Amino acid sequence: MTYWQRWHDAYADPTSSLSRRLRVVQDQVARWLDETAPRPVRVLSLCAGDGRDVLEVLATRTDVDRVTATLVELDSDLCARARGTARGMEGIEVLTADAGDLGAYADRPAADLVLLCGVLGNISDADVEHTIAALPSLCVPGARVIWTRTRRAPDLTPLVRAWFSDNGFREVDFLPVSQSAASVGVADLVVPPRSRHEDGRLFTFLPGSRNARALAPGLPGADAEGEARPPRDARIVKGVFPDAPVTLER
Repeated sequence: MTYWQRWHDAYADPTSSLSRRLRVVQDQVARWLDETAPRPVRVLSLCAGDGRDVLEVLATRTDVDRVTATLVELDSDLCARARGTARGMEGIEVLTADAGDLGAYADRPAADLVLLCGVLGNISDADVEHTIAALPSLCVPGARVIWTRTRRAPDLTPLVRAWFSDNGFREVDFLPVSQSAASVGVADLVVPPRSRHEDGRLFTFLPGSRNARALAPGLPGADAEGEARPPRDARIVKGVFPDAPVTLER
């Protein structure tokens, strides 16, 4: 069992910070589904884990047939869990792939809802800005993005919110998670989508984030919200950890 798979076990505790964040995300997914009913919609989840933020919501709904979704996750065991949960849900694709690789989306249509949960705290600040700038290329006009990020010092969320605004998104909500440093942001794309590049990278996970610790045991691990502890600066990371393929295990 990988570190990241064990990390998912924190969901079993309904009082954990991770569970509280999950409930906020799921509430936002359910609210968006209510707002868009009854039209067909497409969902894209980056670094989806076992997919519970989307799949557990869909399992409670009678209109699941109008939803198609692609859940992108590199860990094959977590993908297997997601496929098990999605059994019987037509239109749900669980794609075992590196979500940071733009090539993973080359053959997939743009989405009405993009989930970027547990990502922005595990990549360099430069990659956070770059990823947000690239998001419109994955979206249809008017698409919604749900994202998460810790407010642990140094709190990057003011800049994250500004970067969304600078790239054509209107903030719908920003929700600090109770008894936690986690937060959930919601934003709608209000400018025309951009052309998509079919190759290149959106982001690369930092050493110490999520399962990357398994590649270098001496580096810091992920916190209870699944976000990397320092170092965050990519220049420092490259100096400490120059050759490891940090995206091999999410």
